[in-house]
Amino acid sequence: MKNGQNENPLGEKEFIAGFRAIGEERYHHKHPFHLLMHEGALNRGQLQAWALNRYYYQSHIPIKDAAILARSKDPAFRVAWRKRILDHDGDGKHPGGIEKWLKLVEGTGLDREQAIQGGGILPATRYAVQAYVILVSRTSHLEAVASSLTELFSKTLISLRMDRMREHYPWLVPALEYFKGRLRQAPEDAEFALAYCVKHARTREQQELAYGALRAKCDILWAQLDALYFAYVNPGWPPPGAFRPAKES
Repeated sequence: MKNGQNENPLGEKEFIAGFRAIGEERYHHKHPFHLLMHEGALNRGQLQAWALNRYYYQSHIPIKDAAILARSKDPAFRVAWRKRILDHDGDGKHPGGIEKWLKLVEGTGLDREQAIQGGGILPATRYAVQAYVILVSRTSHLEAVASSLTELFSKTLISLRMDRMREHYPWLVPALEYFKGRLRQAPEDAEFALAYCVKHARTREQQELAYGALRAKCDILWAQLDALYFAYVNPGWPPPGAFRPAKES
């Protein structure tokens, strides 16, 4: 049987457990680039490359969320989902996640305008981010929502990252405000998205589609780190036009 066709739907607990199993297997907390980061083994230039490329991803999160919001005919869903856009864009009075990430870019020693203008971004980063926007725009609404469920696993990674950055990169501590906010925001967002998937994935085929969307999102996150590792760790070959760190003395 393909994609769960003609199979009975999983029970709620089993369905939720399936998402968590995907995260344990595929979430980017196990990527070698993150492992090096948490060991304190990255130099300033490598952290700059990470912050710069990750900003490109962060800057497209509200675009992705606006695409998901625009596809819904349910006012209650739209009210709940638009919180995500405010969390990242800010509300005009309080800075959002994008502004906070720019502070992180500056904390590594780079200019914020370089990040805003997209200078030096790896081609693979652009392709991966584009793939994410396409994913939420062209698949079913259920799949678009399910792709956000990497947030089920992000709090643990963020907590670990903050602890290890305080230990290994104390010069970055003043620029970690983004992560503090996500410790609260990500679990809230994940709870809503998970409840939506449980409610709307009524057949086994729909459940498998939701699982597939989460796997695809994990692949997108992993691919971005693959590109960083190849360009700035091993073999260390940034492509033409990509950011090149200053040589350390």
